[in-house]
Amino acid sequence: MQLSIKKICLSLAMATLLVSAVTSVQAATTYTEDEFLNKFSGKTQKVIAEKLGAPFKKELSVKPTGASTVLGQAGVEEKGSKRVTVEMWYYKNIVRYDPKHTYKETEITFVNDKVMNIAFFNNR
Repeated sequence: MQLSIKKICLSLAMATLLVSAVTSVQAATTYTEDEFLNKFSGKTQKVIAEKLGAPFKKELSVKPTGASTVLGQAGVEEKGSKRVTVEMWYYKNIVRYDPKHTYKETEITFVNDKVMNIAFFNNR
């Protein structure tokens, strides 16, 4: 009985090490600016999540209160206009700007599920 418990514990420990090794390899992948832009521009959220994993932060863009009045069309929606969804995903330390340094944050902006903008930051 005790021998099988040891085998189970050893198997669990090995599985945990394997999962953490795979995760650290995925997290350790970095790209140059050009590699990142070429690989991910225009891709869908699904592709980004598969390649980069979950972002550390997500934000959903919201139309500011009173924005229509600034445009001079208070409360009027354009006929035939479709709702636009804008979402930003943030990743840490995945893009290199030189061989030894990475940007602190990479922001990927999706418009209706497709990458429309990518920005790199060190000052946030």
